[in-house]
Amino acid sequence: MIKYLLVAILALAVIGGAFKYENHEDSLHLIVNKEEALDSVTNGVIRIYKLLEGLISDSELAESAGIILEEN
Repeated sequence: MIKYLLVAILALAVIGGAFKYENHEDSLHLIVNKEEALDSVTNGVIRIYKLLEGLISDSELAESAGIILEEN
């Protein structure tokens, strides 16, 4: 389960442009911009949350399912 969470975070960071590659004659450098990675992951999570919230609120389940509290 943790592997899937880490892969999702990494995918959001890559899509957001948090990684930069520099190729020199003798080596390849991978540069990680931490601030950009955090912004990418945060924006991705917010978008996913809003998408799921919209799907749940538009479904009939949200209208028909109610919470009933009983006092004993």
